[in-house]
Amino acid sequence: MQGYFPGRDSAPDKAAKKARGLVAQSTHSFVNVAHGEHRRRTLHGSKEKLLTTVTKTRLELWLTKSATVVIKLLGLAVVSWILFSIVNDKLDQLKETNAAWSSGTFVSTADKTRELECLTRNIYWEAASEPFEGKVAVAQVTLNRVESGRFANSVCGVVTQKNVIYEKVICQFSWYCEGNYKVRPIHKPMWRESEEVAKKVYLEGFRLPSMTKAIYYHADYVKPNWNKPKIGEIGRHIFYGER
Repeated sequence: MQGYFPGRDSAPDKAAKKARGLVAQSTHSFVNVAHGEHRRRTLHGSKEKLLTTVTKTRLELWLTKSATVVIKLLGLAVVSWILFSIVNDKLDQLKETNAAWSSGTFVSTADKTRELECLTRNIYWEAASEPFEGKVAVAQVTLNRVESGRFANSVCGVVTQKNVIYEKVICQFSWYCEGNYKVRPIHKPMWRESEEVAKKVYLEGFRLPSMTKAIYYHADYVKPNWNKPKIGEIGRHIFYGER
């Protein structure tokens, strides 16, 4: 019979102890492996999250840059279209101006000023004491003659037009033959009013509907016995049309 020696492990105890050590070692190794796997998965997830964030940021930057480029291109297109339209309009105006110069229908600022001066003088010497409508009627007759094709083709031409009848020079408007055009206006308020009427009729297109066809007129104290259709009377003038 084997004796018992205190302080010494028996074979079964050693085997059990060894088994427990192996279990503990295995458990420790398993825990380490599990912990390592957890860390690996955590790091992998962090990397994936970081990559996703970086990719998203890059995509947002790319979209922002692309949007900026598109907006700039659209703005450039709009500006180009506006400039193109302006240039085309200017070219069209230049073509119209050249065509007007070529055809002789172009009226410069100096021409308009001169025409306005002639119309003002005609209104003043013919109808200075007439009411507003009477002045407008005289101005309208002047312009009607320009447009009729039977007289000169300009205001100054109509106002200063002369005819020779039986070797006698007759002015279309008597004041011009009388030399009044050489005299400065005496009544400045009447001159200013005549000038305002000339501007309204010549520049603004103001018209009296009843005088649309008026071509001739005379004072009510003379009897020329014209064989022309009478249109109406305004102030001291009687107006006629063309038959």
